[in-house]
Amino acid sequence: MSEKILVVGGVALGPKAACRCKRLMPDAEVMLVDENVFISYGGCGIPYYVSGEIQNLDDLRSTPYHTVRDTDFFRDMKGITVRTQTRAMAIDRAAKTLLVKDVVTGKEEKLPYDKLVLATGASPRVPPIEGKDLKNVLSLTRLEAAGAIRSACQEGKVSEAVIVGGGFIGLEAAVALADMWGVKVSVVEMMDQILPGVLSQPLSLMAANDCQTHKVDVFTSEKVLRLEGENGTVTKVVTDKREIAAQLVIFAAGFIPNGQLAKDAGLEVAPFGAVVVDEHMRTTDPSIYAGGDCVAIKNIITGKMGYLPLGSMANRQGRIIGTNLAGGNASFPGYVGSWAVKLFGLSFCGVGLTVDRARKEGFDAMSVSVEQLDHAHFFPEKSMMSLELVVDKATSRVLGLQGACADPDSLKARIDAVAAALQYSKPTVEDISNLEIAYAPPFASAMDVVNVVANVADNALAGRFTPVTADQFMDMWQKRSENHVFFIDSRPAAAGKAVQEKHPDWHAIPLEEIAARINEVPKDRPVAIICNTGLRAYDSLLVLARNGVTDVVNSTGGMQAAIKMGLSV
Repeated sequence: MSEKILVVGGVALGPKAACRCKRLMPDAEVMLVDENVFISYGGCGIPYYVSGEIQNLDDLRSTPYHTVRDTDFFRDMKGITVRTQTRAMAIDRAAKTLLVKDVVTGKEEKLPYDKLVLATGASPRVPPIEGKDLKNVLSLTRLEAAGAIRSACQEGKVSEAVIVGGGFIGLEAAVALADMWGVKVSVVEMMDQILPGVLSQPLSLMAANDCQTHKVDVFTSEKVLRLEGENGTVTKVVTDKREIAAQLVIFAAGFIPNGQLAKDAGLEVAPFGAVVVDEHMRTTDPSIYAGGDCVAIKNIITGKMGYLPLGSMANRQGRIIGTNLAGGNASFPGYVGSWAVKLFGLSFCGVGLTVDRARKEGFDAMSVSVEQLDHAHFFPEKSMMSLELVVDKATSRVLGLQGACADPDSLKARIDAVAAALQYSKPTVEDISNLEIAYAPPFASAMDVVNVVANVADNALAGRFTPVTADQFMDMWQKRSENHVFFIDSRPAAAGKAVQEKHPDWHAIPLEEIAARINEVPKDRPVAIICNTGLRAYDSLLVLARNGVTDVVNSTGGMQAAIKMGLSV
């Protein structure tokens, strides 16, 4: 008798698991149920439909050969039965049946299974505040919402919008509304920075400045208290600090895994609501698999259970589940947390832990940052790249890498290289310093930026210098009357003197002159040195050290990093 495979959830993981299983086990009876109308779509592409970069909503539901993935497609081309508008209600593990309900007619029935796959996804986190049910208060996770938002913008009904949440989806929505439609956008984030948990504070300042210079307001450390409206439609967002007019509100404050169906069936669920699975993506019932946005999986770097709702993760897990449904023995070892987001002038990308997250996980962590061109400095086309490497002081183990660059492909290439190392080993600073990077002037420098940031980390770990970020340097400058620091600008003379003319406490001593002018630098005061990117400052620091000036900090990102953060002297 053919094996009955039942899949709950039809966005990313569900279809992938169903199709993989059917390919490997053609005789299986595979059925997929989903409570929505649309299935098998690229949810991560929704902001780009709103922005107009993707013209047709069906493009998000299509194969690379432009066939729409609807129920007919799965029936005729994949041999899979799909039932939409069918909600999963309860699992009877003893009888191996799933109670489902037709959301249109209300009819209920029990569907038998030999093996069950839970791909129930996650729900947007919406705080229980007054006004959340007003019209034009949406989340950007379903195609229906995407269509409504774009139509409202096209018809000129939205001139002001508020995004609640400064994570990936929230910022992508902000860019889509502001860049394409000219909407006045405000991002409200309750944490003290945007992209919390995935970017350090300095890099987050760059992201915020990129938004603000493109007329998107960013309000951090701010909580939404309520929404107000007229005639049932939202008109205003009230926070604990201000009131913001809005004809559209998008909640993008994270996700809550949909693990209740599994929990009600007695399956193990993590404290944060995600279904617990083993490396084969099996739940605590060997006949039931789960994956995608509803599951807890191991963080390879920390060794602890974590949560990372990404479409790429769901698709890879779906293939593993499909293989195992057909009798295979595929495994998913966990994640290192690679991510990428495109804003206005800059893109941001990262993998692993930020320095703050690493410290919370018990590592004695530090981070170093660099600013360097992504291509050879003599090549005409190039972009300045910011990279920040996170390492464990005791072992020199690399824990994470994050960065920013105007060229998203250049940045992603560096992050992906380190991500591969993190996924399959425990690389040290020395490993990344010697990481082989393809070189040609149109692609990289002979000493690539990813090698350079590791070299900087090696020097910092060895105590050869004390790094500070550009924002820390500027904070020291603002407090110069208190800290008695002697500030040196080691850039070429013209740049430094232009600042010194306005601020006598700013000492323009170019690298080429510092040895000859060493007597100008006091030995009884701390010294802070900056240049354009950090390279000239480091060489200047070495000259100072040879002449007995050792209480020195170096702004590793230099003025380039400060400019990206929106900071100035």
